[in-house]
Amino acid sequence: MITTIIFDIGNVLADFTWKEHFESFGYDAAMVERLAAATVLSKEWNEYDRGVISDEEIIESFVVNDPAIEADIRRVLADVKTIIKRNDYAIPWIQELKAKGYRCLYLSNFSHKAETECAHALDFIPYMDGGILSYRDQVIKPMPEIYQLLIDRYALKPEKCVFMDDTPQNLEGAEKFGIHTIHFRNQAQAADELRTLGVE
Repeated sequence: MITTIIFDIGNVLADFTWKEHFESFGYDAAMVERLAAATVLSKEWNEYDRGVISDEEIIESFVVNDPAIEADIRRVLADVKTIIKRNDYAIPWIQELKAKGYRCLYLSNFSHKAETECAHALDFIPYMDGGILSYRDQVIKPMPEIYQLLIDRYALKPEKCVFMDDTPQNLEGAEKFGIHTIHFRNQAQAADELRTLGVE
C-alpha cells in the first residue's frame, strides 16, 4: 500500500520555462538553443544546482562556453524570476492527496538561486511534508546518496513510496532502492498511474 508520494519539482509541480524566458528577449529559435547550450543545458548547471558554483562563477562558466554571446548570457540570467512558474494544479493536487492521508515529499535538483528568487513559483512547498532540495545537502539526482538520504531522513519504507519525475535516469535511481516510479508527462497521466498503484 502506498503511503508516501514523492514529487520532482521541475516540470512536475513547476515548469522550468527557460525557452519562453529566452524568447521573451526577442531571440530567434537558433539563438534560444545557443543560449540554452551555453547555460541551462550545460554540465556546469548541475554544479550550480548543488551550490558548488556561486552566481558569478556560473555566469563566468557560461561565458567560457560561448564567449561571443557574453552580453546575451548576462542579459538573460540577470533576472531568473520568470524562468520558473508554478503549475496551477500543484497546490490542489497536494492538498487532495494529503486530505486522503498520503504524505507528500519533494526530491528536486532545484538550485539555491531558484529557491531564493523564485519563491513565488515554489509556494506549494509549505503545503508539503518535507523533502530534499539537492543544493542544501550537496547531493543531486541520480546520485544514490540522495535517495538514501530521503529514505533515512523521513524513515521511509521504499515499497510504500512512489516517486514522480520527468527524467527516466532519475527514476532508475529511485527504482534501485525499491521505490515505485512514475515517468511524469502530465498531471492527468500521472494521476491515472497513481490510481493503478492504489492511490485514490
